[in-house]
Amino acid sequence: MSLISPSILAADFGNLQRDIEMINRSEAEYIHVDIMDGVFVPNISFGIPVCEAANQHAQKPLDVHLMIVEPDRYLEAFRKAGAHIITVHYEACTHLHRTIQHIRELGALPGVALNPHTPVELLSDILPDLSLVLIMSVNPGFGGQKFIENTYRKIEKLDRMRKEMGLDFMIEVDGGVNTQNAPKLTQAGTDVLVAGSFVFSANDPLATIAELKRAAQ
Repeated sequence: MSLISPSILAADFGNLQRDIEMINRSEAEYIHVDIMDGVFVPNISFGIPVCEAANQHAQKPLDVHLMIVEPDRYLEAFRKAGAHIITVHYEACTHLHRTIQHIRELGALPGVALNPHTPVELLSDILPDLSLVLIMSVNPGFGGQKFIENTYRKIEKLDRMRKEMGLDFMIEVDGGVNTQNAPKLTQAGTDVLVAGSFVFSANDPLATIAELKRAAQ
C-alpha cells in the first residue's frame, strides 16, 4: 500500500487554509510542498512564507520538494518553516553527501529527487544515507503533465537496489499520478504517491484521495 502526499501546488491559493484542512481530514499521510525558483525549473511557485503558513494549519507532516538551485542556502529556513522531509535534486547539488548530512543534522528526513533523464544508478553511493528517493514521472516545473511510462522501469530498478543493499528508504513518485496508474506504481515498489491536479481539480478532493488510497493498496 502506498502513502498519499497531495501537492498543494495545485491547491487554491486564495483558500490555502481550507485546502490544507481538507488534507488534514483526508486519508493522506503527507502534505507535499513544491518549491520552484524559476531557475532550476521554468516556473516559480512559492517559498518560505507560504511553507510557514501551510505549517500553521497542517496536521500532517510537510513533505518539501526543493526544485531550486543552491538548496544548501535554504535548508535551515525550510526546516524552521516546518519541513519534515526535505528533498533536494541530484542535478542541483554539487556536494550531495554534505547536503544530505546537513538535512539530517537539522532534524529533517533527507530525500533526493531525480529528473526523468537521470539514472537511478547514480545514487548507489548515497542511498544508505537517504530516507526517501523521489522519482519525477514528468519534467519538473508544471502541474498537470502526462506521465512518462519509463518511470515504472526506474522504480523497479531502484526497488531492486534497495533490496540488494538491505535498505529501507521510501520511494516516492511525483507527476501524472492517478487512480489508473497507482496500482502499477505500488506494484513496482512505490511507497509514496504525490498527486496535485488529480486531487485538486476533482469535484470532491476528499473522496478522490480516498479512491487513490484504495487504488494504491
